[in-house]
Amino acid sequence: MNTPVYLDYAATTPVDPRVAEVMTRYLGLDGIFANPASRSHMAGWQAEQAVESARRQVADLIGADPREIVWTSGATEADNLALIGFMRANRARGRHLVTSTIEHKAVVDTARALEAEGFEVTWLQPQHDGRISPSKLAAAMRDDTALVSLMAVNNELGAINDLAALAAVVHARDAVFHVDAAQAIGRLTLDVVEQGIDLMSLSGHKVYGPKGVGALYVKRSPDIRIEALIHGGGHERGMRSGTLPTHQITGMGEAFALAADEGEADQARIAALASRFLAGLKGLEGIHRNTDTSVSVPNIVNLSFDGIDGESLLMALRGIAVSTGSACNSASVEPSYVLTGIGVPRARALTALRFSFGRFTSEAEIDAAVADLQHAVATLRR
Repeated sequence: MNTPVYLDYAATTPVDPRVAEVMTRYLGLDGIFANPASRSHMAGWQAEQAVESARRQVADLIGADPREIVWTSGATEADNLALIGFMRANRARGRHLVTSTIEHKAVVDTARALEAEGFEVTWLQPQHDGRISPSKLAAAMRDDTALVSLMAVNNELGAINDLAALAAVVHARDAVFHVDAAQAIGRLTLDVVEQGIDLMSLSGHKVYGPKGVGALYVKRSPDIRIEALIHGGGHERGMRSGTLPTHQITGMGEAFALAADEGEADQARIAALASRFLAGLKGLEGIHRNTDTSVSVPNIVNLSFDGIDGESLLMALRGIAVSTGSACNSASVEPSYVLTGIGVPRARALTALRFSFGRFTSEAEIDAAVADLQHAVATLRR
């Protein structure tokens, strides 16, 4: 059986072999497998040292202090901890949260859960290019706004928000700024100090690291308090209890270190692949770009195809692994809420596919994907 060309890197990335090699050192009897919280023997100290080294690798990539990195099970938990943990801990400060209608489900559903607890949420509408306007954010801010949560890069469109401009609006009203940066690591230059970010959610598996591990950057400030969601031992400065998975954490650390060294070169090569992909489709009529490539990361391209149902096209693409939207929304027969949220008509949104490229995508795979897509579109239209 032929392996399909994998063009779903925005859903998850394969673990880089160099990351996998590091992870194997922290699993078996001949490795550093001890509990990092076991401080009564050398094996525990070695595991703790490995965790702290990875913490520094993650912090270095975003311009943070290692003490500001809190390990989690992924960006979804980090989003929950940032929103729920902050809003509950700061009820007296304000009960108003601002976010957007096209955030990842990890933020959207968490904000809705906060609404059910009695907090108030203002839902910003994006521009047609998928970005959030600082002026719209300014208009939504209130005296009781405690937190603003907006993503760095949209997971379905690739649209890049101007984080520094948004942060300036947030801080002008003495609120706190949270950023979901799961899709941004290795694709954008991030500096939490320069960009004015107070809380940032990070993921391992979006950047060639393992699944099941992530982190929340929490700025060291007396104004930022987080109430724990998981209790039992007071790990991670009391914000997130649980035995730390040394192998996953060291894998994420190595993945972030590689992103620091190779991210710029990766993105330049991926931009060329995306251009090659789009050029190969120029002969096909009735294609609409839902991604505004002038304001987006190069690795994500969202396209709609006139006259073809997206699910049918997905089934016809025997040689390509792609998605009809974000992986967390792909089981739904409804059109993507992100696409309809930026004004894409429902009928066109139902024909959309998201193509996303990565470190291991080759020119030959791009050419094969273009040929398969051309054949599938032509067949379905006949």
